[in-house]
Amino acid sequence: MTQKALHALCAVLLAIPPTLAAQTPTPPSPSGVTTPLTLQQAVERARTGNASLISARQHVTAVQATKITAGLRQNPTFTALGQGVTLPEVNNNGGNPYFYSASVSRLFERGQKRRWRLEGAEATADETESQYRDQERQLVLAVRQAFTTMLLAKASLGVAQENLTDYQKTVDLSRARLDAGDITRTDFERVDLQMAQFESDVDTARLNLQQASSQLQLLFGSDRPDPAMDIVGTLEPPALPLTMADAETQALAARPDYTAARQALLVSQANAKFAIASGTTDPTVASEYERSGADNTFGVNVAIPLRIFDRNQGEKERTRYEVDSSRFAVTAARNQVVSDVDQAWMALDTAQRMAHRYNSHYLDEAGHVRDNLQFSYRNGNTTLLDYLDALRDYRSIHLSSLNANAQVWLAIHQLSFATATDIIP
Repeated sequence: MTQKALHALCAVLLAIPPTLAAQTPTPPSPSGVTTPLTLQQAVERARTGNASLISARQHVTAVQATKITAGLRQNPTFTALGQGVTLPEVNNNGGNPYFYSASVSRLFERGQKRRWRLEGAEATADETESQYRDQERQLVLAVRQAFTTMLLAKASLGVAQENLTDYQKTVDLSRARLDAGDITRTDFERVDLQMAQFESDVDTARLNLQQASSQLQLLFGSDRPDPAMDIVGTLEPPALPLTMADAETQALAARPDYTAARQALLVSQANAKFAIASGTTDPTVASEYERSGADNTFGVNVAIPLRIFDRNQGEKERTRYEVDSSRFAVTAARNQVVSDVDQAWMALDTAQRMAHRYNSHYLDEAGHVRDNLQFSYRNGNTTLLDYLDALRDYRSIHLSSLNANAQVWLAIHQLSFATATDIIP
């Protein structure tokens, strides 16, 4: 190597900052953003702005109103009648030609129909409320997954930008060596051609970040994404504060879909009781006053339907089977809750072990190999292919490490979804 090339090499090497292979650089936040959103803020924003959730909330309010209808009693019926008799032979004899009558009647329900009707409406409203909370639980999971995906996209963009910046130093060094006559133009162009891959990686990572941001803002209820929206968080795997048995217990106590299944059983039981009550006879009691000429009449009558053929046998049979069906549905829902927790826990355990391998061993090793071969190549002691292989290995291991950390968080979010609790507040 000539003396001129040696001076150029020293100048470039002095300009290279130390590499922190174990850390993930974060790209600068978009301009105009003063307060990036945290995960909890993103969840609350989706809860208040997501149109589908707002629609479900209004439906819950509508179903609550059915309890008013179910609790209403039967209205009485008022009937009035008046007529005049204008026959000459009646009027010439001094008779009163007018006739009046008024009556009030009311149906009286038997068998506690109102009670069971009201109980069924209340259970239906409670079931609808639980279904709404289950929809909210699904939205929260979607937001947490989109948030983690965006964090991963930001970290991946940081890795791509770091690799591009680092390789740019190699290109600058090669250009200095070319100017010094230490390498041929063909050798320089071979180095420079590799920049296309690093630039493509940055463009792809930036596109992934934009798409992840758009997906997250869609869950917020935004009609068009804001390019200035930013988030803040970490992909470092946290420690879990509970065991699998604790998770199962929490899930059985908090899962809204399991609660909805139990409330659906209450609805079926109330409907069965109402079907039995509907087989009873409901009398109609009426009182009537009449005035015909100078005569006054008052009477009372009772109408009782004879339930000889139709005693609501079909509804009694149907609702009885509906109760059995709902009871089995509760068992199925409970089994599903336990299965969801167990599967989420196993996925989390696998993700944690994978992330630990990358973070405790492979990431540092890949960074060490890259730094050594980078130094060797810039000093002319190794080939370009070896150096590029080291760069690709480092990029692959670094991205795999980020993905492993993201998988831990996604598994935590899935476990929180399975338990309907915040595993990591």
